[in-house]
Amino acid sequence: MKQRGMTEKQALSKLMALCARGEHSSGEMLQKMRLWGIDEAAQARIMARLVGEKFVDDERFTRAFVNDKIKYNQWGRRKIEQALWAKGIDSDVQRRVLDEIDENLYLDALRPLLKSKSRSISARNEFDRQMKLVRFAMGRGFSMEQINRCYELLDPTF
Repeated sequence: MKQRGMTEKQALSKLMALCARGEHSSGEMLQKMRLWGIDEAAQARIMARLVGEKFVDDERFTRAFVNDKIKYNQWGRRKIEQALWAKGIDSDVQRRVLDEIDENLYLDALRPLLKSKSRSISARNEFDRQMKLVRFAMGRGFSMEQINRCYELLDPTF
């Protein structure tokens, strides 16, 4: 919904209030300002103020986002990378934060997912069941290497 006639001061106030309630990326803030019809010069001034006063910090946002997506959504690295790209996070910030994540966190998220999904899959044979589990895990953003490591660590009758 496009709001007409919003001033720079009103936009800044709205964005500061939004950022005070939760973490947001600079890409999200720019997108909102474009929707509100704020001109580019005003957008740059607003962003400079939001970043300068620490309302917006893409690295802080990325850390919180990655933590939430691994713990609560059980996403793998690839899916997280795609979501961060969609939110306008610089690839250097993405790489720096994601490289700090311990591989075991991904595996700890994947194991219960595979166990749970395995119970609900109907398959003609073991190979078919495993392929369905692999497709499911890859759709969640996990790599083939991570999926294979989970298979090795799990009881084959899970």
